[in-house]
Amino acid sequence: QVQLVESGGGLVQPGGSLRLSCVASERIFTIYKRNSFYEMGWYRQAPGNERELVARIFSSGTTNYVDSVKDRFAISRDNAKNTVYLRMNTLKPEDTAVYFCNMAGPGYDQWGQGTQVTVSS
Repeated sequence: QVQLVESGGGLVQPGGSLRLSCVASERIFTIYKRNSFYEMGWYRQAPGNERELVARIFSSGTTNYVDSVKDRFAISRDNAKNTVYLRMNTLKPEDTAVYFCNMAGPGYDQWGQGTQVTVSS
């Protein structure tokens, strides 16, 4: 059964905004919420590049961002909906990539299938 499902990608012009959503299964989100050392994050991979961490949010609420998206992207969650969001503002062509949702921690490393974000004029 699929544990993480991403949505919200699409084609936008530079300077535009998108909000990605990652809906987690009840099981995986319960594990995440109960353990402060577990994290949910957004990664991205552009053609020819390694997959990189974009943003992550720990169960405690602590967040981390890669330098290239600081002050433009914001990760958040809605515990009642088992959903993690990535709000992306002031998008740039270099943000173009497949964005993947991830939950990781001791004994778990789950990935969604990804959603394509394309930033182009």
